[in-house]
Amino acid sequence: MRPKVHAIVTTGYGTNCEREMAHACRLAGADRVDIVHISDLLDGTISLSSYHFLNLPGGFLDGDNLGAAQAGAHRLRCARIRDGEERLLDHLLAFIERGGLVLGVCNGFQLMVKTGLLPGFGRAYESRLVSLTHNDSGRFEDRWVTCQAPADTPCVFTRGIDRIELPVRHGEGKFVTLDGSVQKRLVEDHLVVLQYVDPDSGQPTGDYPFNPNGSEFAIAGICDPTGRLMGLMPHPEAFTHHTNHPRWTRQSLPEEGAGLVFFRNAVDYIRERLA
Repeated sequence: MRPKVHAIVTTGYGTNCEREMAHACRLAGADRVDIVHISDLLDGTISLSSYHFLNLPGGFLDGDNLGAAQAGAHRLRCARIRDGEERLLDHLLAFIERGGLVLGVCNGFQLMVKTGLLPGFGRAYESRLVSLTHNDSGRFEDRWVTCQAPADTPCVFTRGIDRIELPVRHGEGKFVTLDGSVQKRLVEDHLVVLQYVDPDSGQPTGDYPFNPNGSEFAIAGICDPTGRLMGLMPHPEAFTHHTNHPRWTRQSLPEEGAGLVFFRNAVDYIRERLA
């Protein structure tokens, strides 16, 4: 009998991409996909222990007050599960320890880095070493970008991806590191899993608008050393069908949108592990 894959997509406090992300999980073959308000996790009504794949969607957590996902990160770190001493973050760390997958997109990526879940060197998931800050352009960027996925990473989600077009829509997407040693380790440990590239040369670039935010080392996404935690600024859940692409009437495209591969890779990995 084929193992059942259960995915959870969080919502509440300003997220607005949860339905797209849940739809992507269903299209990718997840057997159960639940959209769950963070408050239901906090009051113990629903537990992460029932799931294999956690999705942190895009949006504007707490209105981006104090900085994108900053308040949400404090909620994860400090909020206690109802009638107990354990933090919501403790439950999340237990979920990761059990082998769960976590994908954070846009605001979800911001949440992961500001909590410390990424880059997770040495499984230190509460050490904040990188961040995402205001775009160099000084404005909200809503455009399509071309990204490259290096082949030599441990990332579960980017398997089989070479070059991919995806949309971005953010005001705080510039990836920065605490210092040069952090960027050096990200590169040496092959944790840079997605980079903005010039669509003509195919080379990573800092040039606007190909790099829409000015990210260091053209970083669009990273993973932790296990490859099971990934965050990225582009929105793969927003490209699950060829009609999502701005040139779908002028360009021959496969019916399935290229962004769906991130979710298929996750579901397939979980199913293989459970078999």
